[in-house]
Amino acid sequence: MNNSSSLSRYTLILFALACGVAVANVYCAQPLLDQISNEFGISPSTIGAVITITQLCYAVGLLLLVPLGDLVRPKKLIISQMVLYVLALTGIGLSPTVTVLFAGLAAVGLLASVTQTLVAYASTLAAPAERGRVVGFVQSGIVIGILLARTFAGLLTDVGGWRSVYLTSGALMLLLVGLLYRALPQVERQRLYLIPSCFDRPSCSSRKNEHCSSAADSRH
Repeated sequence: MNNSSSLSRYTLILFALACGVAVANVYCAQPLLDQISNEFGISPSTIGAVITITQLCYAVGLLLLVPLGDLVRPKKLIISQMVLYVLALTGIGLSPTVTVLFAGLAAVGLLASVTQTLVAYASTLAAPAERGRVVGFVQSGIVIGILLARTFAGLLTDVGGWRSVYLTSGALMLLLVGLLYRALPQVERQRLYLIPSCFDRPSCSSRKNEHCSSAADSRH
């Protein structure tokens, strides 16, 4: 892969949208608690576990799944996680029991960590001179997703009930899977990173070359 290539605006928007939709599902449950509690007969003291489970599993995903980007081809990892995410969202939307509901919420939290893999991959694909702008743009999708999650969930709940929130998110995620599968380049496995190393910057590279030349001259 050539790090001097730049990402198209279209691909950047796809990255940001995928991050926004993925992270929104971690934060959209709060407006749904009353309806979920009434449907499944969950006590008020227990219904808060819906949010707790999702956010705890999100933290676990950051620790366990994001590092896989150094071991697995990033495109394969991202697409696989997003497909599983679609299944988890669909499972929540169709959940017949509390057990299935909580298992789906745990999976959603775990797989939402794909946002950080997307950010790191976008950074790796970007040209060095554009890396800061690219990371900032993709991360803006995460911030917007967090801010709009409750509004989005509240509006959909009023129209179609709490299940429609997760089913709609699943449909959006499935659409993004297809678009990203076509847009993401197929590259070899490599280390994902957010901050370029010193030797990736022209000034540092020139200093490295000067140092090597000086060392060679001193030996002669």
